[in-house]
Amino acid sequence: MTLPTIAPHPSTAASNAVAAAHAIREGVLSEVRKAVVGQDEPLELMLVGLIAGGHVLLEGVPGVAKTLMAKALARSVSSDFKRIQFTPDLMPADILGTSIFDLKSQSFVLVRGPIFTDLLLADEINRAPAKTQSALLEAMQERAVSLEGRNMPLSPLFTVFATQNPVESEGTYPLPEAQLDRFLLKIDVGYPAPEEEDAILASVHRGFDSGDLTRAGVGAAVTKEGLLAARAALNEVTVEPPVLSYVRKLVAATRTSSRIRLGAGPRAGVHLLLASKALAALRGRGFVTPDDVRFLAAPVLKHRLLLSPDAELDGATPSDVLREVVQSIEVPR
Repeated sequence: MTLPTIAPHPSTAASNAVAAAHAIREGVLSEVRKAVVGQDEPLELMLVGLIAGGHVLLEGVPGVAKTLMAKALARSVSSDFKRIQFTPDLMPADILGTSIFDLKSQSFVLVRGPIFTDLLLADEINRAPAKTQSALLEAMQERAVSLEGRNMPLSPLFTVFATQNPVESEGTYPLPEAQLDRFLLKIDVGYPAPEEEDAILASVHRGFDSGDLTRAGVGAAVTKEGLLAARAALNEVTVEPPVLSYVRKLVAATRTSSRIRLGAGPRAGVHLLLASKALAALRGRGFVTPDDVRFLAAPVLKHRLLLSPDAELDGATPSDVLREVVQSIEVPR
């Protein structure tokens, strides 16, 4: 269903900023598609998270290209990329870094960990113990690391793309609500369509290697400076008062539903607003519509909800209950 469009008249500066953001979307998706077949919606949502300056949680069964999407996206935006494979014995120092004694200089030297990068892939994040998750949580929230008594800022582009397997629970540590709330988006990555899977098999038959993105032809579609400019351009995206109120009402409705034990907090509303502005800009518009908000309601809100016992007994999922909540709120005209 297409909802009413609330469209103010954008300024020239806003039009130019939005045009640049839209060009980034087209260029990045074009490059990433050289390595990733299908998954257009998850890719667009990952780009929304990157432009909005938020962290992204990718959930899907093994083998649906979660890691490949993150690697290809980082390459297409000219960003430094590092990957951490989370395991039960992973310690905070393995992520943040530590001081080691240098025999040559006869002094301790601070060695920075993999968190000092632009895009960090935290693979199977729910396999790390709570102490390690807490170290990552601080970096995600503060965009800085407390290390050896020093506060060290991270890259202005610092973004965490974390993955987790929804069907395997052995040897995992479920993410606490406080950490889940730090993720701007939770993206479900599903199986490809039959024709897309045929294309994947044909590509591998022709010699495609997911570990060699250079050979696949994935290049840079935007510079780091261009990406930071796109983030700044979000200030030019207009949100009319009725749409702003719509965002608030959607978030507030999760706190009053009898089927939800813990609803979304104010941070969720901020994230929904920022993601909607990023989506509008990437799609070439200088204003947010109710369609943008509804499209992003599930990826922004569902991982922040705890269902009531009755809803769980009914077999409902957060997505099911959230769909009911969204349908109960009147769309602004």
